Amino acid sequence: MLYFSRLKLFVIYIVIIFLAFFSSLNFFNNNDKNSFISKNINLGLDLQGGSYLLLEVDSEPLIIHNLQDKLINLRKILKEKDIKYQNLKIEGKSIKFKIPKDKISEFEDFLLNKENSINNYFNNYRSYEMDYSIENNLVSIQYSKFGIIEIKNSSLEESLEIVRRRIDEVGTNEPTIQRRGNDRILVELPGLDDPNRIKSLLGKTANLTFRLVSDDEDSFGSEFLFFEDGTTKLSVNKRVVLSGDNLSTAVPKFDSQSSQTIVSFSLDRVGAKRFARVTSKNVGKRLAIILDKKIISAPEIREPIVGGNGQISGDFTFQSATDLALLLRSGALPAPINIIEERTVGPDLGEDSVKAGAISLLIGFILVIIYMFYKYRFMGLIADTALIVNLILLLGVLTVLEATLTLPGIAGIILTVGMAVDANVLIFERIREESKTENSLIHAFDIGYKKAQSAVLDANITTLISAIILFFLGSGPIKGFAVTLGIGILTTLFSAYFFARHLSSIYVMKNKNSNIKI
Repeated sequence: MLYFSRLKLFVIYIVIIFLAFFSSLNFFNNNDKNSFISKNINLGLDLQGGSYLLLEVDSEPLIIHNLQDKLINLRKILKEKDIKYQNLKIEGKSIKFKIPKDKISEFEDFLLNKENSINNYFNNYRSYEMDYSIENNLVSIQYSKFGIIEIKNSSLEESLEIVRRRIDEVGTNEPTIQRRGNDRILVELPGLDDPNRIKSLLGKTANLTFRLVSDDEDSFGSEFLFFEDGTTKLSVNKRVVLSGDNLSTAVPKFDSQSSQTIVSFSLDRVGAKRFARVTSKNVGKRLAIILDKKIISAPEIREPIVGGNGQISGDFTFQSATDLALLLRSGALPAPINIIEERTVGPDLGEDSVKAGAISLLIGFILVIIYMFYKYRFMGLIADTALIVNLILLLGVLTVLEATLTLPGIAGIILTVGMAVDANVLIFERIREESKTENSLIHAFDIGYKKAQSAVLDANITTLISAIILFFLGSGPIKGFAVTLGIGILTTLFSAYFFARHLSSIYVMKNKNSNIKI
């Protein structure tokens, strides 16, 4: 146990030097974020300050929208099956209509058929998407509990991804974006200096559509929509000629001709063909560009646009154009999002938390060092050195991973100090017992390390298993605690059974003929 080969020593000290280098990066400022040596430990919301947002996905509009699609599909199917119907419409959250009594059984057979396009999911989940009831000849169709759960889950997952894309494009450092229940999203943004901008970006559905301005304001297929300033309105066709789904990219630019900030966009292959066809047929007409039921601009189509590229102009600042381009690139939310809870942690409070955590760690560290030296003399000094190396290794690993440090994470580091000391105490007490019966000091140290190994490994492995469970089942601060504790256990085992053991072997070999008291 006390013998170390040159290769083993080389690996031990290379690991220490490597992680010590990354650990030192936290004490230097490097403005080049793309550099390999720009890594550092990120401070969490409770240490750095920032914003806490709890978002709620409103699935009700999506349910109504899906019902409208079902209604269109149902009307087509009823015509194909030659089933006459009356008053086919949406009332509340149900599709209602009347059919002849002699067609009820035929319609039920179709609705319960596994292959039908109205009542999906049966083949995959053994459950129906839609419930129905027939009273006399009045049919009522609405989403089942299973169908509503599926809509909420799909809208939440899609919203989660779009929220993540929007926040990532803003460039927020180490955000926390997590699902909460069936319809909520937790967003933590450490160090955020402009929370209003984030709230504005997250609060917009970003449903972009292109529609022709209607010539006939009384047309059934048109509706009045206001411009963003709310003072002017236009009659636009309800028919969408192009949607934001066909956008491949959008970037803010400065138009040298008009001296205005614009948003330049490119369309995918399908969108480019459709846009070329629409603009070719409607030269001289106005095309309304609509975002979330608000008209951004309504320029006149002067010539066919066949290249798949266009621009959106309006009364933009560069910031507003940048935000609009960001929204278009990230995609439209499937359902509206409401901010139901908001908290802001000031940087001063975070700074106080960092100081308090650092002071508590320092006090605990110093007391442990003093006690170990008092209890075990020179061997205690070796344990103290290993403890310092252990903390350096822990900080180095956290830096390489660019982990986010929180208050519970600091608690995990403090607990690591205790675990590291415990490992050394077990080893030294075992060596002390063996030295009472062994004449050779080398044998006492060797046997002591071997017999203490199982106890040290068992204690640390069981704690490591707990940390892993906390990481996968916990969330937010709990994960931060689990990360620092888990990494701390690994560095503790390394420092105790490699670094400290090597120092002990040097000390023992030099004093093998001396009467050393442990």
